[in-house]
Amino acid sequence: MLDELIEERKKKLAEYKKHTNPYPAKVKRTLHIAPALKNFSALSKSKKSVVIVGRLVSLRDQGKIIFENITDASGAIQIVLQSGKTKEFDLLRRTVDVGDFIEVGGRLFKTKRGEKSLEANYAKIITKSLRPLPTTWYGLEDIETRLRDRYIDLLLHKETREMFVKKRLFWSSVRDYLEKKDFLEVETPVLESLPGGAEAEPFVTHHKALDTDFYLRISLELPLKKLLVGGYEKVFEIGRIFRNEGIDRDHLQDYTQMECYWAYADYVDMMRLTKDLYKRVVENLFGTYTTKSGAHSIKWNGAWPKVNYYTAFKKENGIDLKNTNVEELLKRAEMLNMKPEKNIGRGRLIDLIFKKTVRPKLIQPCFLIDPPIEISPLAKQKPNDPEKAERFQIMAAGTELGNGFSELNDPIDQRKRFEEQMKLREIGDKEAQRLDEDFLRALEYGMPPSAGFGMSERFFAVLMDKPIRETVIFPLMKPKN
Repeated sequence: MLDELIEERKKKLAEYKKHTNPYPAKVKRTLHIAPALKNFSALSKSKKSVVIVGRLVSLRDQGKIIFENITDASGAIQIVLQSGKTKEFDLLRRTVDVGDFIEVGGRLFKTKRGEKSLEANYAKIITKSLRPLPTTWYGLEDIETRLRDRYIDLLLHKETREMFVKKRLFWSSVRDYLEKKDFLEVETPVLESLPGGAEAEPFVTHHKALDTDFYLRISLELPLKKLLVGGYEKVFEIGRIFRNEGIDRDHLQDYTQMECYWAYADYVDMMRLTKDLYKRVVENLFGTYTTKSGAHSIKWNGAWPKVNYYTAFKKENGIDLKNTNVEELLKRAEMLNMKPEKNIGRGRLIDLIFKKTVRPKLIQPCFLIDPPIEISPLAKQKPNDPEKAERFQIMAAGTELGNGFSELNDPIDQRKRFEEQMKLREIGDKEAQRLDEDFLRALEYGMPPSAGFGMSERFFAVLMDKPIRETVIFPLMKPKN
């Protein structure tokens, strides 16, 4: 059936080509649709001719008169073509289809039913569509199809197009806020000789000119911290990172992340800044501080309490992290029907249990603070409690939406942390961090006391109340067979 429709359109294309080019390089548009409608009264009274262009989305052929609706990025309008009034009416009637792009010139008027319309003096095809547009019930209710054929999803669903306009505003709000706070935006390399700054498995690629394998970055952290060594005091980057891990509602393999670093500040200072940042972003996007997440109303202008990691973990699991070992944690994981990898480290095991038991219950925005040092290899220890890290995570809607530290700047301590991570790698933990001599050398020159913070587009997904894949304009998909 589809093949027959395509063949029919190809015949129409061939006929139209005998008269004129259906794929011109230039059009004569004088006005977009939205301003034409906004200034309709003055334009229609002046009887001034206007030229608009757009995609034909509906067509009602009544013989001597054809009613068409066309859209551009700004809006939609009805076009009226009439035999004897519209140039090459008969040719268009035989060759035009829903989905074609057309150029129309004429005057604005109201029909007998009062609909604002354009009476066409001429109309011509400027792009012939060979495939018929699917209707909203033809294949696009399936989310996999909508994501794979995103251009059709965008074409048929205005709300999807509007979401990505909001996403641009989301990132511009983040950028504007940080720049007003005197942070300098920079760009750091995507390819790294060693992946660092996070616990994640990287993608590997080969650089032909250097005949060397490199990794796609899993974080922005280490290069930005080197800039603090180099004399900058406030830096940030918004860039793509890549992690070779699983897909779920909150995770992607490639996504956009922002990280910022602030010299002479600690994690308490960064908590104040990030709370204000998040509130500003939400207000810019919605004009309010309240958003929806499932059945919950999330209030971003609330108190943002500080939730102690150890206390919350004990409440949900009955385990005191100050007095427990790997065996006890493994038993708890088994009770939760979890299947952690063999030889998993204590820190990773704590983190997995926390994500299963505590995180889903943190609905309203809060700061989760002071986790075990084992799960924070780049954060400073608390001076009065060295088992804990000066770290916070922004939690809301049952997920993590940001992560900040008082950054570790003691090169000797950092080397010990890296060595502990390398031991985990040696026994099979693919996500443990690598020992990075270049970064250690930078720290040996001296990095000032600093705070760092990272957030990803997961925050935007939560604000939209959608799985993160649906908020990516072209998410990575497994190729069709």
